Amino acid sequence: MKSNVSFYLCTLLIVGVGIFAVLHRGADLPIPVHSGLEAKAQSIVAKSAASSGNSTVSAVMDGLRVNANEPLSRLLVQLLVVLLAARLAGVAFTRFGQPAVVGEMAAGILLGPSLFGWLSPEGYQFVFPATSLGTLKMLSQIGGCLFLFSVGMEVDTGHVRKKAHTAVMVSHASMVIPFFLGVLLAYFLYTSLAQPGTTFNAFALFMGISMSVTAFPVLARILQERRLTNTFLGSTAITCAAVDDVTAWSVLAFIVAIVRATIMAASIVNLVLVAAFISFMILIVRPALPRIIGTRNLECEDPPKGVLAFIICLVMAAALLTEIIGIHALFGAFLAGAIMPDEGGFRKKLAVRVESFSSVFLLPLFFAFVGLRTQINLLNDWQGWMLCLGIIAVATLGKLGGSAIAARWTGMSWSHSLQLGALMNTRGLMELIVLNMGYDLGILSPRIFTMMVIMALVTTMMTGPLLTLFGSRQPALGPEAVPA
Repeated sequence: MKSNVSFYLCTLLIVGVGIFAVLHRGADLPIPVHSGLEAKAQSIVAKSAASSGNSTVSAVMDGLRVNANEPLSRLLVQLLVVLLAARLAGVAFTRFGQPAVVGEMAAGILLGPSLFGWLSPEGYQFVFPATSLGTLKMLSQIGGCLFLFSVGMEVDTGHVRKKAHTAVMVSHASMVIPFFLGVLLAYFLYTSLAQPGTTFNAFALFMGISMSVTAFPVLARILQERRLTNTFLGSTAITCAAVDDVTAWSVLAFIVAIVRATIMAASIVNLVLVAAFISFMILIVRPALPRIIGTRNLECEDPPKGVLAFIICLVMAAALLTEIIGIHALFGAFLAGAIMPDEGGFRKKLAVRVESFSSVFLLPLFFAFVGLRTQINLLNDWQGWMLCLGIIAVATLGKLGGSAIAARWTGMSWSHSLQLGALMNTRGLMELIVLNMGYDLGILSPRIFTMMVIMALVTTMMTGPLLTLFGSRQPALGPEAVPA
């Protein structure tokens, strides 16, 4: 006992003497000159110390203010505001019979300059200062990649093979007709609404593809909520939307490759690289994935973390390659999802884990970033609003009308044809992704971007009421009622 106490006391004495000696010698060292935030913080502390009265309170408040302006603090504030607004709007919209994702899209617009910035300019600048949007944009892009990876995994090629005739006919009609109308509309809008410096071909192609997109995930959610998934209408709509998505993203990849190329030779090289990448993913990576992952891991109820890490790395690598090629990272993520093996329900198990994170955390950030770019106050005259209504009418006529006519031509009843057209007219998040690509490429001006965002939101909100109007709640009759 005495030896332990002696050892303890000796240790304290030696360490204490050592600390005292270091502090004594360190007092003679020159004081360093600080810069940046450290100098700012020291200046605040010095001013607070020099002030009289409630100097301690002032110092504490100034310190809190400095901490609140740190990049991490600002990002955390943005996350809290965005996630809370998205959740509240999603719940509110579901009570009106709309999918939660529509509410989240609306929440993104409401958080932008259209409402939040208008009601509280100071609060808007504090939460979303221009200097902080770079980080928010990067997070939203990662969210978009993971979302499109999930969309790619939902594409069922088996459905496409079973209903190839109807699917190809309807989906392609629902693309080429609105694409033509979009290009035609671009002819009249180019001079006044295209971004300065962009070519007519680039503007027209993006207007065309923007009119042609269908939101496959939102469509699937609507069918699930209305218990139409296993009906003839539901399975046909899912198949058509899957073909539409694959076709639209393939066309979009080639359009972006053409737009980004500065000369014709570079455009041809980009197209060859796109074709080579698609071929490599489908012909080489897809057959090799089951062997790499292993049968045991594919059939396992809970895929190991190593497998999940490998899949995420594959998604990021595919996204990186397409970004380098020049067709945007989102396309690579989508294709990575489309080639995932489905043995043992692997896709569904993987989708649950990816969607749980991306849809709750990252997608609302994407909606918020879109909302920050959407300036409804740019439509400050009746001509602007009439033009916006005209764009909505043209988009609906091309998508709904084209799908319905093609479906009727294949033998479907008018009732089911119109319902199918209403479902294909759902644009949702897929449209916002396309519009953001056009904005980032400097093709769409803020004014036409705002009009197209409103069109995406309105056409998505129209789906439920139109289904009800066309008789989706009534029991189907005839051979079309046979479950798929």
